[in-house]
Amino acid sequence: MSYKNFETIAIRIQAERSEHKEHSVPLYMTSSYKFDDADDMRALFANEKDGNIYSRYSNPNVTELIDKMAALEGAEAGWATSTGMAAIFTALAALLGSGDHVVSSRSVFGSTHQLLNGIFPKWGIDYTYADLDKPEDWEKAIKANTKLLFVETPSNPGIDIIDLKWLSELAKSRGVLLIVDNCFATPYLQQPIALGADLSIHSATKFIDGQGRCLGGVILGNKELILKIEAFARHSGPAMSPFNAWLLSKSLETLAVRMDRHCENAIKVAEYLENQAGIKAVKYPFLASHPQYEIAKRQMKQGGGIVTLVLKDSAAAVKFMNGLKMFSISANLGDTRSIVTHPATSTHSKLSEMERLQVGIEQGTVRLSIGLENINDILEDLKNALG
Repeated sequence: MSYKNFETIAIRIQAERSEHKEHSVPLYMTSSYKFDDADDMRALFANEKDGNIYSRYSNPNVTELIDKMAALEGAEAGWATSTGMAAIFTALAALLGSGDHVVSSRSVFGSTHQLLNGIFPKWGIDYTYADLDKPEDWEKAIKANTKLLFVETPSNPGIDIIDLKWLSELAKSRGVLLIVDNCFATPYLQQPIALGADLSIHSATKFIDGQGRCLGGVILGNKELILKIEAFARHSGPAMSPFNAWLLSKSLETLAVRMDRHCENAIKVAEYLENQAGIKAVKYPFLASHPQYEIAKRQMKQGGGIVTLVLKDSAAAVKFMNGLKMFSISANLGDTRSIVTHPATSTHSKLSEMERLQVGIEQGTVRLSIGLENINDILEDLKNALG
């Protein structure tokens, strides 16, 4: 049966049942698989037939997760990795070679910046940053050797937005690929492939798991690109464990209801903070004051679970964070529990002060991952911390 609606797809796509007729998919904790005979083994290794060979290549739990994620984003195929950063590295490393050039949004996760700034240049791969709020920068940055455009939207932690339909049309007109880090939005709130992106990447560690339990990454796109990524990943080895895939696939069953609650709480937090004295700025995609509010409303279902605010300085940020009693101080996000992070001294601490300021990360910038607690308790904690 073919399912059309997000919630049903997330629940009903499952691995094939065994002879035991289990209702919940079992955990396939195996490193290898048995072949029927010598010719069966030969045929599988020769790609003459489909099947499992080794769990670094495929596993029933991992395949189920990929199939679900691909269906939820409208992608032809996918690949799962051990972490979100493994997904970003694997996608870029599989598609880039010496002499290639990347145009990336300036506001990217700290580890993505390290890839572009520290690791890829050693292999002869260059990059140029462009600002999400300056479309003209992207057109100017594309060179003859540009291979792909890479973008986070909403960005971490600045919550900047770019028009993905416009960017995908630009990429196609210049013959380059568009890769989108869709971590903050998840497939429930935003579907980059439907907007023209070639690949959509997720850190499944965040909202897809949603409970701070495990690591994982997923790359989604068309079959041709995924086959190139698979060829690289099979031999470089960033495989997702069957246990993590099993957890993440089960988590997808509640993604829609969790994201509804995250978003419901987050917009109320953003509206509350916007009216408080001593706060320089509040960034949230569905606040009318957001510079790309109209774009966000057009390409996102809801505003997401992340709210970023800017306080006077580092001392004010520290005082605010230490004043929170229910929020957890952590570098993670997308948990059921509300989390507070100081990007300048944690997730983006490896950037220089100038690089941080260029993407709007001040010493007073604080990132809030709004959880699933009762909104009254969340607001009460924020009120007390603001003093």
